[in-house]
Amino acid sequence: MKRKLNPEERKIRRIKVVQRSKYALPSTITLISVLCGFSSVVISMNATNMTDENSYLWAGTLIILAALFDGLDGRVARATRTTSEFGVQLDSLADVLSFGMAPAILAYRYGFLAIGQGDPQARAVGWAASFFFLACGALRLARFNIQVEQTDPRYFVGMPIPVGAACIASIILKWPSPISSEVLSYLFSAGLFVIGVLMISALSFPSFKKKSRHPKAGMWITISFLALLCLLVILKTTFFMLFFAAYLLLSVVINLGWKCGWRGVTPPSPANKGGEEDAFDENY
Repeated sequence: MKRKLNPEERKIRRIKVVQRSKYALPSTITLISVLCGFSSVVISMNATNMTDENSYLWAGTLIILAALFDGLDGRVARATRTTSEFGVQLDSLADVLSFGMAPAILAYRYGFLAIGQGDPQARAVGWAASFFFLACGALRLARFNIQVEQTDPRYFVGMPIPVGAACIASIILKWPSPISSEVLSYLFSAGLFVIGVLMISALSFPSFKKKSRHPKAGMWITISFLALLCLLVILKTTFFMLFFAAYLLLSVVINLGWKCGWRGVTPPSPANKGGEEDAFDENY
């Protein structure tokens, strides 16, 4: 017969249960991101009617949601002090599915399946472009995992794969009707190649990891968030395309400025002094 616990022992046991449960929270959020990516794949594959705008609209929306959950899991892990190597590996595997495979399949069916009935060459180019995007995303994640202690935490080396996936999704959200023009199909292929190259490039992309120590930083962050929220309400699906286009353009311009000697924004330092904890902003 089990000995009955006294109130103090029950309190200690409850604390231990809560502590163990906290470690499951970030992984649960990561799995929700995986669910969004998987659901996007299923919806893309089930779009038997190649002109079904709603299917592609939902598939693109789920990729955006997956990116939001991907950004949330690391922050929850740090806030609850439950960061772990298991979480890092799970997040990397989740990213390959949600931001590699899911957008690649969505891009292929959206941009090349219908046009391929009349132009097999366009479909072949689209297949290659979609795979190139997926391969570059996987290479980007592998490089991040081995360079995590060697890079400045203020910047990503190469465009993060969630941003690459969101760029594809934002185009589809803006124009959910599948591509039916050969010219647009080839342009979409070129866009996939460009995104892939940006992911494996050595360009630095702002990570917004480090909080500013300026006394009014919190106020400006809040104002910026509210401004973006207002723009989202006003612009709706156009907001995502403009937001990610601005992020890419700004990043490229900053890198060109550094090449020309401009130092208005401090360039990345050669080594990461922040330690392994900084990895948790992309792979918690």
